[in-house]
Amino acid sequence: MRLSGPTSAARWHGAERWRSLAAVARPDTDSDAVAVKAALRREILARRDALDSDTRGRLSTAALARVAALDAFRRARVVLGYASFGSELETRPFLQAVLAAGRTLVLPRVERAARRLALHQVRDLDTELRPGTWGIAEPVPARCRTVTRAEIGFALVPGVVFDPGGGRIGYGAGYYDRLLAEWPALAPALVAVAFELQVVPAVPVFDTDRPVDLVVTESRIYSRLRLEPTEEP
Repeated sequence: MRLSGPTSAARWHGAERWRSLAAVARPDTDSDAVAVKAALRREILARRDALDSDTRGRLSTAALARVAALDAFRRARVVLGYASFGSELETRPFLQAVLAAGRTLVLPRVERAARRLALHQVRDLDTELRPGTWGIAEPVPARCRTVTRAEIGFALVPGVVFDPGGGRIGYGAGYYDRLLAEWPALAPALVAVAFELQVVPAVPVFDTDRPVDLVVTESRIYSRLRLEPTEEP
């Protein structure tokens, strides 16, 4: 559900399986909506953290195989990815495959002072990355050229919680929210890849939030604009 802005009142209703969030699942104010996002974030992170490494690896492989089969990805020559961390879906094999195919791989780097993401081309995952903010592997700016948003042909977007309409909840710092909001109208395909357990019926979003076009999981594809066939469970 979309919220119109700072003065709006909104309602959000979770599905039966999210009854554990009943205390905050019907926000009447923006502060309530923020509380709903925080509660969903905690709930889904706990579920994601509970996956064992073998299951995480197997589901990651299945989800990323679906991404690799997308027409939008096959057409792209410049791919924005991200280095996974913690219990996130494992993206390194995907990043390696982009490089092996001779495509241009772009990864983000956090600029904390400016509260923005800088984009850099990465040619070697072993020598051109170093731990950055929150320990996430980031491009070394002295070795990796800066890339403009206009060059990107396909964008893989991280997040914690998603809904079938492309609604997204990140980690709360807002870096990707700002990156996506600044993207021009003719943006590349914005694709989130996640575990199915990260998809809920609806998340509260504001008018300033930019939805992703596709949410791809190990078992199905959710297509906001019908860019790809939506797969039923």
